[in-house]
Amino acid sequence: MKVILVHGFYRDKKDFFSMKKDLENWGYECLVPTLPLTYQEFDRSTVVLKEFIQKHTHPDERIHLVGHSTGGLVIRHLLMDEDIVRQVGRAVLIATPNRGSYLATLAGRMKWYVSRFRTLKSLDRAYIDQLNIEAPNGVEIGAIAGTKSKGLLGRLIREENDGKVELSSVPMDEFKDFIILPYHHLEIHHKERTANFVKQFLENGHFKGGI
Repeated sequence: MKVILVHGFYRDKKDFFSMKKDLENWGYECLVPTLPLTYQEFDRSTVVLKEFIQKHTHPDERIHLVGHSTGGLVIRHLLMDEDIVRQVGRAVLIATPNRGSYLATLAGRMKWYVSRFRTLKSLDRAYIDQLNIEAPNGVEIGAIAGTKSKGLLGRLIREENDGKVELSSVPMDEFKDFIILPYHHLEIHHKERTANFVKQFLENGHFKGGI
């Protein structure tokens, strides 16, 4: 089974190499694209990801999707595409600001900054809401959130968070399962324990039984 790993804001495919190694040790084939998630709104990466999947998989081939942070939003937006959704078995979103990012809203006050880093601008809740991302039929989605907050940015968020994303922004009612792990935003997808929970959901559609 192929798994597509989708990195987040200001990162590239190397950011998922640790999870790629873990999943491949468990028998999965992992593909890791690099998306333009720095200077363009995150939904612009949907087209790039779709082209990557069409190039590297067969239309009748079943695949899973795993995204970290902004990469999870790209996945949710992609799953609105009927050509892709029929290929997808399950998806896991790790530390994804599905309801928007408070830090992105704060950054939006610095017009000069978000005019350059437009991916960050697109993480504002109002921007996400206007995309009208719907829950795809037939695709089970699991979400993982972290709660290890450290540093100045974490202190700016007024509720429980992983240092970058508030906990309340990660789960959605339509998701199949949701768990919380004691990790920071920048480390959660590098932990073998997280990879084990990802494996559990991809295989069974729930996180129960993960280590």
